[in-house]
Amino acid sequence: MRIASILLIMSFIFQPQLPSFDLQGHRGCRGLMPENTIPAFLKALDLGVTTLELDVVISKDLRVVVSHEPYFNSAFSISPNGKPVAKKEEKSLLLYQMNYADIKRYDVGSNGNRSYPEQQKTKIYKPLLSEVIEQVEAYRSTKKLSAFSYNIEIKSDASAYNKSQPEPAAFCDLVQAIIKKQLDPSRVIIQSFDFAVLKQWKQETGTGKYPNVRLAALVENLRSPEQNLDDLGFKPDIYSPNYRLLSADKITRLHEQGINVIPWTVNQRDDMARLKTWGVDGLITDYPDRAIGL
Repeated sequence: MRIASILLIMSFIFQPQLPSFDLQGHRGCRGLMPENTIPAFLKALDLGVTTLELDVVISKDLRVVVSHEPYFNSAFSISPNGKPVAKKEEKSLLLYQMNYADIKRYDVGSNGNRSYPEQQKTKIYKPLLSEVIEQVEAYRSTKKLSAFSYNIEIKSDASAYNKSQPEPAAFCDLVQAIIKKQLDPSRVIIQSFDFAVLKQWKQETGTGKYPNVRLAALVENLRSPEQNLDDLGFKPDIYSPNYRLLSADKITRLHEQGINVIPWTVNQRDDMARLKTWGVDGLITDYPDRAIGL
């Protein structure tokens, strides 16, 4: 009994300390580097983020690919033949219908992104989640960086089940297997707009099948926090709405329920400062450099 008590105490001692204010680099640092790529994640760490925010989808051969869309976005993607992906064809290039070896042949960085003129142009591909973790953790070791977190968004939509993605149970199974193998779960957040994903993760955590990670409810609708939480059916660790939907009162109400508030995507310094004054627990931004000294 004494040994068990000592081990329990040690598990608390060696838990990574969560930051008092969680600065999350959106898709790494989309404003500065090609989104959801390894260079973007390394740059974000250089800028002092405490969490890397990223998106995952699934390929035909069931690999977990880091990508916001389940297709090749024409705003920045270049096909293997060197031609830019056309707007009319982008949604036919579904990653769920392509093996990862073929996905990796596309360049998603050389064109840059017109919406983010500061973004550095560099030839790069969509990486696997496992590869991101491996390379980022090696960088952390080399640079002797403090522990940071991974906020992994499972890109899911009920209308796309079995079309451009698996159903939530299969999708979550693939993601949790990588986390169990490569990461301390205390450093992981799983977020989604699809509450079915969060419910699935919560359920399987209860059975012991999934690691116990922080869960974040992404929100972009006009319903109140209370209505969204009622729809979710449990209290998530984090409520993560579009920052324009927040008010000081909403933040207070969520804090009273023990829920952290981390809005997205906050890119202007004035907005960052106002939200911090209101009491948010962190923010997600394309420009981590603009939050320095906040």
